[in-house]
Amino acid sequence: MTVAAPRQTPDDAPGRVCPIDYAYAPGVLNRAPDFAADTLYVVGGLYGNDAALRAIEAMAAHEQTPPQIVFNGDFHWFDAQADWFAAIERGVAPYRTLRGNVETEVARPGDIGAGCGCAYPPSVSGDVVTRSNEIIDHLRTVTPPSTRARLAQLPMHLVARIGALTIGIVHGDAAALAGWRFAHDELDHPRRRDWLAAIAAASHVDVFASTHTCLAALRDFDLPAGRLTVVNNGAAGMPNFAGDRRGVITRIATTPSPHRPLYGLRRDGLHIDALAVDYNADDFLRRFLTRWPPGSPAYESYYRRIVDGPDYAIAQARPRP
Repeated sequence: MTVAAPRQTPDDAPGRVCPIDYAYAPGVLNRAPDFAADTLYVVGGLYGNDAALRAIEAMAAHEQTPPQIVFNGDFHWFDAQADWFAAIERGVAPYRTLRGNVETEVARPGDIGAGCGCAYPPSVSGDVVTRSNEIIDHLRTVTPPSTRARLAQLPMHLVARIGALTIGIVHGDAAALAGWRFAHDELDHPRRRDWLAAIAAASHVDVFASTHTCLAALRDFDLPAGRLTVVNNGAAGMPNFAGDRRGVITRIATTPSPHRPLYGLRRDGLHIDALAVDYNADDFLRRFLTRWPPGSPAYESYYRRIVDGPDYAIAQARPRP
């Protein structure tokens, strides 16, 4: 039997394009901190998983001091039902939030041809791109006008001071809301070394915390401008590793975690860790299937990952020697 090759779409097709208003100069992060804290939770890619949100709040309750929780984009996605969407809005309201490509595109008054705004690279098949565009269309139908206005005003990045270090909190990378240069394979590629050196020098950021690429990674670099750490939490609301249904968040703190990290490193008195989010996977799957039955775009793109995890091992996310 002949298996059809994955369908491709042009580089300027909706879902592959990175809109011009997603771009920013790394130097904008060279500013006074927006806030300071002893403990920071960075929660990227909640994707409407209210079970994961409850689990993260339970984790925070075990900290010695309440952590600052930042949702750095894409807290909406699967929640394309009015009551579900509203529940996620209420859930994130007490915390600092950034807009990801999902929030940015549902907030737009009209379609500018960006589709989901994911800016998918060529390695992602055209079928996945098309289905993501369809998901965002469903999500737009349940986003009230007042919420669109609120989401549109959310920042694309924040700067935090944790201990002695400056933390740049972004959705994509250091120069674009939907940038992919903090993906694990990009971080490991020698061609990114000069770019990493340039953003470190321009931003004066010690640690970047990102998400967007949906696969977790933690890397540490010795660069001409000094040491740079990049931590990508992958997805808080979906499995990150094969055979493991848990989500992942980033914890950056002056004290050790009360929860056993999946992996991490220490630098300049800080603990930088990836923590597993052990949400009720059965509850989330039931809710997902109610909205996204077999044949729906989200089912076709995500059901297998939600059940089995991606084809990605925890060893690929851990810091390199």
